[in-house]
Amino acid sequence: MAFALTLAELAHMVDGRIVRGEPATLYTGMAALDVAGPGDISFFGNDKYRAQFTHATAGAVLVSPGETGGRDTTALVEVGNPTLAVAAVITHFSAAARPFAPGIHPLASVDPTVKLDPAKVRVHSGAVIMEGAVIGDGTEVGPNAVLYQDVVVGQNCRIYSNVTIRERCVLGDRVVLQPGVVLGADGYGYQFVDGRHVKIEQVGIVQIGDDVEIGANTTIDRARFGKTVIGEGTKIDNQVQLAHNVVVGKHCIIIAQTGIAGSTRLGDNVTVAAQVGMVGHVTIGDGAILGARSGVTRNLEGGKAYLGNPAIPMMQEQKVRALSRRLPQIVEDLRELKKDRDAK
Repeated sequence: MAFALTLAELAHMVDGRIVRGEPATLYTGMAALDVAGPGDISFFGNDKYRAQFTHATAGAVLVSPGETGGRDTTALVEVGNPTLAVAAVITHFSAAARPFAPGIHPLASVDPTVKLDPAKVRVHSGAVIMEGAVIGDGTEVGPNAVLYQDVVVGQNCRIYSNVTIRERCVLGDRVVLQPGVVLGADGYGYQFVDGRHVKIEQVGIVQIGDDVEIGANTTIDRARFGKTVIGEGTKIDNQVQLAHNVVVGKHCIIIAQTGIAGSTRLGDNVTVAAQVGMVGHVTIGDGAILGARSGVTRNLEGGKAYLGNPAIPMMQEQKVRALSRRLPQIVEDLRELKKDRDAK
């Protein structure tokens, strides 16, 4: 099997060192410690799973420096960070299970003006790619995905089923769009005039940097003017809404059901937990962390953790929450004090 790994190849892949085992032994899969068999590779990166590691029947396990436990029959490869190293192994086996087979399905609709190499791109059944689009080598366009006019997609991108990319939006290389993503829909732009909501045309685009991944059913609106921007390496979870002219920096994390209003700017390496809401036209500094369900109503300085609605420094919010749980007793104590005072 072409995707099988020897122990020596595994050690080379993860930049590790064989502690125990025969370098020529072959492994054909990847599994968790509690279910891995003799032909599988697993990893042990958290001591709370030591019991699983001790009794694991995995063929090979990635371990931290100095670790020599487990069954004598289990090969060990020492790496600096087993949890991180295992990602390379997962990528290897998942790619082998889903080989890239270039070609355009006969039931796809690809306009003659589209620039792509059929020998280096895969377009599935039902996909629609409109006039003027450009598709980079190694990119896969899933079933029923729709790419509008003049969309530009970089190399080695994966666009899953039912994705919609509106006109003139631009994707970098190695971008992953999970099913149902919508890029470049009109932003929520209206003016209330003479008792009616009058639509303001949204004429900008969405620009996605290299190595960005966007989760299922997430929507990112096109700019009113200019660009809505998602920076290189940023990862966005499912069901996130980014409004027009939002700018997200490099290597940010944005978790499920977060909503970011128009023209808000996130710096680099910002972490946004689930169900965070942000008003428009605010700035979040580099390295800020926003706890779950925070409400951002003003600019926030970088390098700090925030929580609450409105979001305030996390330690301060935790003190407020601790005090709030004591409010019934505090009120009762105040009543007793008032009674004592009135009795005097």
